[in-house]
Amino acid sequence: MAEAKIDLLGMADLELVAELYNQVFAPARDAAFFKRRFLGRYNELIMVAHVDDRPVGFTTGFELKPSVFFSWLYGVLPDYRRAGVGSQMMTAVQAWAQEHGYESIRLECQNSHRAMLHMCIEHEYHIHGVRWDPDLGVNLVIFEKTLND
Repeated sequence: MAEAKIDLLGMADLELVAELYNQVFAPARDAAFFKRRFLGRYNELIMVAHVDDRPVGFTTGFELKPSVFFSWLYGVLPDYRRAGVGSQMMTAVQAWAQEHGYESIRLECQNSHRAMLHMCIEHEYHIHGVRWDPDLGVNLVIFEKTLND
């Protein structure tokens, strides 16, 4: 189990997020992609996980509605997967959302991303529905977790 240090970052750190994203996902994205997605959003969240001072994962999100936080993206570098980094980030997001008064967290996951599906269930997220994403051409599983005080 890797002991990750989870840092809360800001919009000025989107280059680092894009760099990490491009090591995890395709097609490649630049900082402007993330900046556009955050336009008009409230309570943007950007966290980066470090192991031994190396950035190894990231998570982003924003308010979906006043009571619901949307956890948009999680990514962990391949060499650090299955070491608890994603789980530590998910716990950090839940704590942050609870501290900011959200009642629940929602996220979407491609049905093919089995490790993420398992992690959501492990963290007591419930399947809220399924939706077709025409841009990706895949079904997304919608998860939601109620945050308790």
